[in-house]
Amino acid sequence: MADKDALYIKGLKEGDRYVFEQIFRNYYPALCSYARHYTHNKADAEEIVQDFFCKLWDKHLEIHINAGLTSYLRKSVINHCLNSTRKLETERKIIQYGENLEVIQGTTYQESNIELSECISRALLQLPDKRREIFELSRFEGLKYHEIAEKLNINIKTVETQMTRSLDFMRRYLKDFIAVMALIISNITIR
Repeated sequence: MADKDALYIKGLKEGDRYVFEQIFRNYYPALCSYARHYTHNKADAEEIVQDFFCKLWDKHLEIHINAGLTSYLRKSVINHCLNSTRKLETERKIIQYGENLEVIQGTTYQESNIELSECISRALLQLPDKRREIFELSRFEGLKYHEIAEKLNINIKTVETQMTRSLDFMRRYLKDFIAVMALIISNITIR
């Protein structure tokens, strides 16, 4: 690791604002360019990198940089890009699922569906990664429990347990939308 990197890392961990500003000034343009390869959009790339730097500063006491600073920053930005892409895809699927519910119900509740979609997005982001993945495979991709178990190479009982926990959490989190949840849950338990 270069001496400059070592000084930057030390200063960052100590909460030195000047060092943080230097890291930001020196790496921001390159990281935005790097993120753009994943987002294909300049504004999104800049937002992701800015968000990353905010989180880096907020958690500067907790960071562990074993490789060089450049490598750490690039990997972190890649992770932020991937998380952002997953979040946008999840939101898109939730909106699509809400639109499908409108067809099932035979009426349009556009405003409440937007609110419901936002609540579902927030709820999904609170689930542990594996549980969320199982839930999304079941709800958004329409896979049956045994198909999920095969795809993820896990026991079908694990899928059932994780889905039960997901549904319990979703019921509590979305209690304001209980009527819609009853419809969703009736569709889920039929599988």
